[in-house]
Order: sequence, then structure tokens, then C-alpha cells
Amino acid sequence: MSLERTLELESIELRKLQTEYSKLIENHQKLTSQFQENELVQKEFNLLNDNAKIFKLIGPVLVPQDKEEATLNVEKRIEYIKEELNRVDQRIKELTNLQETKSSEVYKLQTQFQQKLELEKSKS
Repeated sequence: MSLERTLELESIELRKLQTEYSKLIENHQKLTSQFQENELVQKEFNLLNDNAKIFKLIGPVLVPQDKEEATLNVEKRIEYIKEELNRVDQRIKELTNLQETKSSEVYKLQTQFQQKLELEKSKS
């Protein structure tokens, strides 16, 4: 495979990694926001009396919900979001390393390609 083609393919791979990284960062921000919202709801639930009325919005309707059930649902959501955040954080670390490696490879290939062009130019 030619040096030019290899450089092109590696550059495409690097762009794919950068795109995935951007999506993961966006996803991380959304999860962080959801996590904070659910923690806030959990704190509010802790302030309520045991006989307080809690309603859940389902479509356009407010449906009564048991405090214990609502609290349990929020706790489950917080745990799920924590797990997702950990998964996303791990993938972000992996992609950071992959991007650094790929960037280095692309840089080396660009340098080689530049040298090849200069060599060809000097021969003509």
C-alpha cells in the first residue's frame, strides 16, 4: 500500500476516534446532569414526611406514587447512571490513549510523506 493511502486511512481512523470521543463527552455531560437531578430529587425525598403525597408525571397525567416506591426508583436510577458514567469514563480514557497513539502515527506518516515529496521534487 502506498504511503499516501496509508496516511489517508490513518487520518480517517483518527477522525473516527475524535468523533466518537466528542459523542462520549456529550453523553458524559448528559449523564452528569441526570445524576445531579436525581441526587437533588433524592435529597428532596429525604426531606418529606413518610405520609407525603408524591406524584409521577406519566405523559400528560400526574399519577400518585408511594414514597417508598418513588425513593427506590430514584436510587435505582442513580445507581444505573453511576454505572454508565463509569463505563463512559473508561471508554474516554481508552479513546484518549488511542487518539494519542493514532495522532503520533499520522504525524510520522505525514513527515514521511513530506520527505518523499521533497525528495521527488529535488529529483525533478
